[in-house]
Amino acid sequence: MQALTETSEKHILITELEGNSNIGLFGIATDKFCLVGRTVSEIKIKEIEKVLRVPVFQIGLYGTELVGLFCAANSSTVLLPDIVSEHELKTLRANLAKINVSVSVIKTEHTALGNTILLNNKSGIISEAYDKKAVAEIKKAFPNVEFVQMDLSGLPTPRTVGIVTDCGGIFSPNLSDSEIKKIEHVFGFEIGLGTVNLGNPFVSTGIIANSNGFVIGRASSGYEISRVDESLGFIKRI
Repeated sequence: MQALTETSEKHILITELEGNSNIGLFGIATDKFCLVGRTVSEIKIKEIEKVLRVPVFQIGLYGTELVGLFCAANSSTVLLPDIVSEHELKTLRANLAKINVSVSVIKTEHTALGNTILLNNKSGIISEAYDKKAVAEIKKAFPNVEFVQMDLSGLPTPRTVGIVTDCGGIFSPNLSDSEIKKIEHVFGFEIGLGTVNLGNPFVSTGIIANSNGFVIGRASSGYEISRVDESLGFIKRI
């Protein structure tokens, strides 16, 4: 696969956010919506909407643009840590109410929910860092998701090493064979292995994706992009 331009594939956008190729820190997507930071340009938002085919909402969390770091989400719910401000929470709830998406809040010291909760609309993985009470609250926020609790690649941040949609997933090549089998059992499909942004194994930091397309950091190579394309199930659907 040759290097792509930002417009060469209808379901792929190669770009930066905040002048940074680690775009997954600044946004998160589901099959119903996408959230990005407040400073993303209108032109960029239109490009993202075109590729992901969902509305994009801008929001600040904890006074930052790190939307992908602080929230976990699927098509029905956004889960936030209680460190977000009342204004941020009110704004997000008002926006997502328009598309019938709920917003829940959890009190936890593990506030980087975007690193510790990996899920799609059916299944999910919760970090072992959470106690039983927190796990119960997470499950309550996503009642239609079947969760398991496990760490990946020796880290209590399972979503840093992988990203899933309802159609596929791509994970760090540092996973063990047993971890790969467990992940595939949880989500019910074969996952791919790869990196982003020229060798970064923390793949979620460089990708914003849903079942319609994906946005990937500009520093990613053509080979890395093709691995994401295949692993998220787009190549076989083209």
